Amino acid sequence: MSAMDKHPLGFNAARTGLLLAALVLRFTSADAATPAELLAGYARQAAAEPSATRGEAFFQARHGREWSCSSCHGAKPVSAGKHASTGKAIEPLAPGAHAARFTDPAKVEKWFRRNCNDVAGRECTPGEKADVMAWLSTLKP
Repeated sequence: MSAMDKHPLGFNAARTGLLLAALVLRFTSADAATPAELLAGYARQAAAEPSATRGEAFFQARHGREWSCSSCHGAKPVSAGKHASTGKAIEPLAPGAHAARFTDPAKVEKWFRRNCNDVAGRECTPGEKADVMAWLSTLKP
């Protein structure tokens, strides 16, 4: 071990780095098990307070592309939607109308990535995700 690998107090630099990386991952949205935890993770990543008003505006807007989020999920996504091109049924998006929504972080990221690309032509920012989730969390069937 070189002198550069040792911390002045005797900590192993590589081990300390791994521990810090694990702690950072622990407190991201990847560990979320509820919509509220996932929303909080996105808000932390964005370093901004989520806005339901901005979330609704984002959800309804076309962003220069053919579709908006509401094209498939409906203007108020508390009931089933339908994919705009395939016609495939889509379960309600609002967590208040579909208890399993926003409970699997891997699925959430997969669908945000796909749908944001379709709607905005890019990945959504953590702030945009937080805003949309904040609005969806206000909706009741």
